[in-house]
Amino acid sequence: MAAAFSFRFEPALVALGANLGDRAATLEAAVSELAREVGPILARSPWIETEAVRLPDDPLPQPPYLNGVVLVDCPLSPRELLARLLLIERRLGRDRSRETRRWQPRILDLDLLALGERVGEEPGLVLPHPRLHERLFVLEPLVAIWPDWRHPRLGKSAAELLSRLRGQMESRR
Repeated sequence: MAAAFSFRFEPALVALGANLGDRAATLEAAVSELAREVGPILARSPWIETEAVRLPDDPLPQPPYLNGVVLVDCPLSPRELLARLLLIERRLGRDRSRETRRWQPRILDLDLLALGERVGEEPGLVLPHPRLHERLFVLEPLVAIWPDWRHPRLGKSAAELLSRLRGQMESRR
């Protein structure tokens, strides 16, 4: 089923995740904040529960994440959008200054996956997200809302990327 969206501005894909506190309530609040701070929500995936990504030498267990993806009609530049995502994280309780290691538990994580067909890299911002195509917890909810979305660098649809990733995971077993 092909999704047909009408954009006034640019389509922004934002990944949401949480593994601390009332995860669902936090994600719902984040969606409301995105609508207020960024633009109209055109689609949102169901929340999916996934295991936390951990560093190989990390002995500490983590609670599972709830993850999802939203599609927003965005009038902002990439840098402005990133600033709004960080603001929303702070408003909802994330304190990046207290984070001491990569992939530690989080009350909220918002990642800018893509903004239109923009491709670029500058300090602290890469479009599209450099690991988008390697993450089931991003591709599964993305395919749920926009299977025909095309990765601007790889030229593959979200559905193709998900199929390829699942195939790679099967071959490793």
